[in-house]
Amino acid sequence: MRDRDALYIDGAWTSPLGTGVISVENPATEETLATVPEGTAEDVDRAVKAARAAFPAWAATSWKERSEYLRRLHEALAGRQEAIARTIASEVGTPLRIASRIQAGLPLAVVAGYAELIADGVPDERVGNSLVVREPAGVVAAITPWNYPLHQITAKLAPALAAGCTIVIKPSEVAPLVAYELMDAVHEAGLPAGVVNLVPGYGPVVGEAMATHPEVDMVSFTGSVRAGSRVAELAARTVKKVSLELGGKSANVILEDADLKTAVKVGVSNAFLNGGQTCTAWTRMLVHQDHYEQALDLAKGFADGFTPGDPLDPSTKLGPLVSKAQLDRVRGYIDTGVSEGARVVTGGTAVPDGFDRGHYIAATVLGDVDQDATVAQEEIFGPVLSVIPFRNEDEALQIANNSRYGLAGGVWAADQDRAIAFARQVRTGSIDVNGGAFNPMAPFGGYKQSGIGREMGRFGLEEFTELKAIQL
Repeated sequence: MRDRDALYIDGAWTSPLGTGVISVENPATEETLATVPEGTAEDVDRAVKAARAAFPAWAATSWKERSEYLRRLHEALAGRQEAIARTIASEVGTPLRIASRIQAGLPLAVVAGYAELIADGVPDERVGNSLVVREPAGVVAAITPWNYPLHQITAKLAPALAAGCTIVIKPSEVAPLVAYELMDAVHEAGLPAGVVNLVPGYGPVVGEAMATHPEVDMVSFTGSVRAGSRVAELAARTVKKVSLELGGKSANVILEDADLKTAVKVGVSNAFLNGGQTCTAWTRMLVHQDHYEQALDLAKGFADGFTPGDPLDPSTKLGPLVSKAQLDRVRGYIDTGVSEGARVVTGGTAVPDGFDRGHYIAATVLGDVDQDATVAQEEIFGPVLSVIPFRNEDEALQIANNSRYGLAGGVWAADQDRAIAFARQVRTGSIDVNGGAFNPMAPFGGYKQSGIGREMGRFGLEEFTELKAIQL
């Protein structure tokens, strides 16, 4: 990986005003991969002003023109897909097999999806004597996390551009390198100067400058509840539009007539995707008490197949956690779980055999977890699965909804209609029935403390617009 020494502002690589740099660590080796500039509030001001200056002309472009720019961006990203996958595998620790398919592949699908969505325009709506139109929200500040560092940017960038907004992006300081691959693609695609801008840096400086800047019209944030609450508080001072995609503690409910082996296998894979560092991870597995011990045995067998390894090895299914701080956090939760009565079925806090460096931890399954226990209520963000028994369907629903979060989940049953009826009652923004596949054009977001607003597809496009009623 090469060091980056510039910001992307007003269509050009631009020297930062400050002198600070951020070192990006390889979590598998604990060595420095590269450095990027540490942006300042003054850098944010330059980027926002560039976005503001570019907004009128960009907002005036047609849907078809914006669709064509998105197609060019898709082509430029597609040409970098292998480099993107290796970059994310190196800075996040995502196994290359997952980084190629999801970390690099999903953003391509998102950008292509928006290019297609707006290609033929988006019609206005008539309501009585009113013409209801959607207009771009304005200048968008996008503050994004490290766990899916390109997807979480493109899930904001693509709909914002499609809607006619200009944007300033702050990638996570933990994994900012792939954002530079994206800016290279933006530059190659020939987007007008100022439409897309990049300022890496730390949240308390760059993020807060973006959230409070008077020329920013909307803030789109993905990250923790604590940080999201802070962003919303700051944005409220100037009454900005705010979209928040926050945490999750999703339940995977396996009703008593379900195919237990399949449900457990898919559930374990979902919980441990990207080392468990996924906001939608099904980290609570709910199983009927009559099948509980069998489910634990199955979960142990599948979890033991997630052997930690080098993320650049194509056979690796479980890479390191992203940082020492994250490793310590996950270990702390496992210890807390045990102290509150949980049983370690497999895994635990010990360093996996063969690793004298890197932030590795074994895939862990906890049994005998009480639904109110810390490990059943708080987002761990690591490969830790809590298995909880239930006595009947009513109790399963009560446990599934016993969370301050409401982002995702799953339900399994032999009767699909029964599963759908159950899914309708779970207070969560999305839920899979019998392993239903992720749909990048469906709305994505959460209830309760999982956030405000929706991303993806038409619903994500609408998030970056303002409604106007024109009376005729």
